[in-house]
Amino acid sequence: MSLQQITLIVSLLQQMCVYVVIVYLLSKTPLFQPLTQVTISLPNKILCYLTFSAFCIMGTYFGLKIDNSIANTRATGAVLGGIVGGPVVGFLVGLTGGVHRYSLGGFTSFACMISTIAEGLLGGLVHRYFLQRRRPDQLFNPWIVFSVAVVAECMQMGIILLLARPFDQAWHLVQNIALPMMLANSFGAAILMRMLLDRRAMYEKYSVAFSARALKIAERSMGILNKGFNQENCAQLARILLEETNVGAVALTDREKLLAFIGIGEDHHLPGTAITSSHTLRAIANNEVVYADGNLIRYHCTLDPHCKLGSTLVIPLRGEDNRVIGTIKLYEPKRKLFSSLNRTLGEGMARLLSTQILAGKYSAQSELLAQSEIKLLHAQVNPHFLFNALNTLGSVIRRDPEHARQLVQHLSLFFRKNLRRGTEEVTLKEELEHVNSYLQIELARFPDRLKVLFQVDDVLLNQKLPAFSLQPIVENAIKHGISQTINGGTVTISGQRKNDGWQLVVADDAGLFDAPAAPDKDESSNGLGMNLVDRRIKAHYGDQFGVQVQCQPDIVTQVIINLPFSEVEPCCE
Repeated sequence: MSLQQITLIVSLLQQMCVYVVIVYLLSKTPLFQPLTQVTISLPNKILCYLTFSAFCIMGTYFGLKIDNSIANTRATGAVLGGIVGGPVVGFLVGLTGGVHRYSLGGFTSFACMISTIAEGLLGGLVHRYFLQRRRPDQLFNPWIVFSVAVVAECMQMGIILLLARPFDQAWHLVQNIALPMMLANSFGAAILMRMLLDRRAMYEKYSVAFSARALKIAERSMGILNKGFNQENCAQLARILLEETNVGAVALTDREKLLAFIGIGEDHHLPGTAITSSHTLRAIANNEVVYADGNLIRYHCTLDPHCKLGSTLVIPLRGEDNRVIGTIKLYEPKRKLFSSLNRTLGEGMARLLSTQILAGKYSAQSELLAQSEIKLLHAQVNPHFLFNALNTLGSVIRRDPEHARQLVQHLSLFFRKNLRRGTEEVTLKEELEHVNSYLQIELARFPDRLKVLFQVDDVLLNQKLPAFSLQPIVENAIKHGISQTINGGTVTISGQRKNDGWQLVVADDAGLFDAPAAPDKDESSNGLGMNLVDRRIKAHYGDQFGVQVQCQPDIVTQVIINLPFSEVEPCCE
């Protein structure tokens, strides 16, 4: 190796150091992120083309003139452009760098243009090769990049010997620049790819750490605020956030007062006290994140001049219609910088907690709605049923006191079960006992006009269904069916297995069912109780279950309740 070659190697490596500095600066910008991945989307391909084309042009400009030619690091940009961006990007990068080199002239200008295009295509073919074999990770292997760059430089020297004239001059040039350019471009490409690989690894590590912390916080805090946005629940949540984020202190507020404060300064930041911080008030008023770093935006504790807290991040908690319902606040002590990770976590947790608060409110509203529906069913039954039952008792007492005593017991049992029941599930056996108490009163009202038949398989007696599901259906059959006929009729209550579920069927031989003409029809008719039963069953078990009505006018009306079958121990008497 001659002194000239050594000097040339050192000069080209110095040039490569410029690339390294540029790549380092780019790594601090969002533009660098797409270069750390296999480029697929069009915007990323354009960015890849522009970046590595710039490397090619700079490699030519910074090159060293020797023997009416230029020793350069242009191949680094062409090879990396093809490896990262694919054949099309590699070709375009090589074409751009080659045309630029051709414009500078020299006896090797045409040969260098062709070789630069070939180098970009070579990198693109390597890109396609590893993608076809589902090994995209190998594209970022520095040793593979090094080997591709060596082959690319050998190919360039061959093209120069093949196309450049006079041959003697071309041969002399290749002897001087082959080794320096091969070493500089190969090591340079490997180093740059190593930087890309390290940056990608850092991104992935950062993302994994962030995701792990976020998931852990979400797991520990899940459901806490569903129980209510109060001091007790907020204190529990604040402690979790303090443990997971390692900030100085964590606080939660509503729109008016402090609900919880855990960490540095909890001796004077007392839950239940009014909000005094201007940052918190501004976050609530403007529905915006307020960050007071203690430097550009001053932070001073309004409660204690000797407070050790030096910075705060205030994030609004949003409820319905994006209205602020409170805030979450993270604090750091003086002389400690606020981590960007904690800032991002804080904003993410605010969104999660806002969702939890909304979910808690909707859950409470749904529960209240369910309770209201039960009460509505009770109200539908109790008034007229009680009136009719008392009239029946009044007439039975005079002619059959013993029968009247039994009816009083049935009436007492009926209302006792009504008062005892909520929204929980009950067994079919319990539901039939409830219905039987009701039917005993109705049989006393219509002794000669009403007959009741039970045809329920014993295997179904321990099956579960929503409480108060059967009685409204039976009442409709009597009130709007049997009682409207001159000769009365029979109500049949049957139950049987059906495929993967089971059915309860309430049938009357009046056949007088009249479906509501519209949803907004007066619901004081037989549709109210039936519709509520249907909605409750669907809410419990899914839309594939519920109530169906089959009617043959003046012959029979069947109300079918479809329910899921569950494996339970058979009911024993």
